[in-house]
Amino acid sequence: MRAARRGLHCAGAEAQTQEQMSRDICIHAWPCTYYLEPERRWVAGQLSLTLLSLRFMTDSTGEILVSFPLSSIVEIKKEASHFIFSSITILEKGHAKHWFSSLQPSRNVVFSIIEHFWRELLLSQPGAVADVSGPRTRGKELTGLMAGSQKRLEDTARVLHHQGQQLDSVMRGLDKMESDLEVADRLLTELESPAWWPFSSKLWKTPSETKPREGVSVTSCEPFGKERILIKIPAIISHRTESHVKPGRLTVLVSGLEIHDSSSLLMHRFEREDVDDIKVHSPYEISIRQRFIGKPDVAYRLISAKMPEVIPILEMQFSKKMELLEDALVLRSTRTSSPAEKSCSVWHAGYTDCRQPASPFLRRMKGLALEAESELERQDEALDGIAAAVDRATLTIDKHNRRMKRLT
Repeated sequence: MRAARRGLHCAGAEAQTQEQMSRDICIHAWPCTYYLEPERRWVAGQLSLTLLSLRFMTDSTGEILVSFPLSSIVEIKKEASHFIFSSITILEKGHAKHWFSSLQPSRNVVFSIIEHFWRELLLSQPGAVADVSGPRTRGKELTGLMAGSQKRLEDTARVLHHQGQQLDSVMRGLDKMESDLEVADRLLTELESPAWWPFSSKLWKTPSETKPREGVSVTSCEPFGKERILIKIPAIISHRTESHVKPGRLTVLVSGLEIHDSSSLLMHRFEREDVDDIKVHSPYEISIRQRFIGKPDVAYRLISAKMPEVIPILEMQFSKKMELLEDALVLRSTRTSSPAEKSCSVWHAGYTDCRQPASPFLRRMKGLALEAESELERQDEALDGIAAAVDRATLTIDKHNRRMKRLT
């Protein structure tokens, strides 16, 4: 009995430690100086942002001079120290004011990222930061049920994707068959013509002269309702260089990705097939790239407090194009001992846990369901096209067989 209690205590302590580690993940760090009020001097060091706090560590001794939760921040402003040096000031509850200057790569970059995470924390649910205690049996059961449903949806999506590839292969085979039947038609026509007929060479038309097949739409493989939105999140966006950032929005569609600025103007749209790679730098930071030959690549880097909700959807859409860098791999390798906690997505480790509302689970399940629906509609259209193509091929083959019998 005592050993069992000790085991439960160790498991609980391990889970708590892993949860604390996930919340202490460094989202970003910037070299800067901090004004030490008692000594009236600037100290060089590094300002680090985690999901729930800010801290400053000195370069000389590695001492943490200041650390405070984001929830205690009252105001963040851009100011100038002695009217010369550009700085960021952070006002805490209790009127404690912190000065940070010499920020790299620039003051605007640091200000935009810190303000984004601070605002998202304020806009999140009131209980998001507080620790919740008490029995969680029902919550674990709900989490397990949602994880099971999500897994079944993922399995269904994979089966649908494989089925769609098979239908596309069948469609390509039918296209090749129709092309071969057209060649057979020309050969039979030439064989049926008298030897003295001077226009037999005209029967061989160039590909540009051939008419498109009736009843087959050029866009038959395009998904119906492709502009459906899977998820939309606020983000801090940088294009090519990290020294210039702007607030904006990332929208994940069934057909691709869209990046808008804060005025809702479209900055760039990535079609699904145009995305060459997506690098996951951390649970809160990704970069998207489209390669070109002979001109610069199009690349965007995005940081968002809500990125953990997007990464699982991107993994489903761009599984072969996703690359997890070192920080993301370290987090993915972190596993909890409880089966119910294992069912939580690793990407939500720093943003929420199994005790929080189930909106990330439901949002991902909604995205999977929308993708499955769109794929089913596309496959229905493909099946209609296959049925029509098979009917045409059957009629053409019967016609060619009758003509060949007449020739023999």
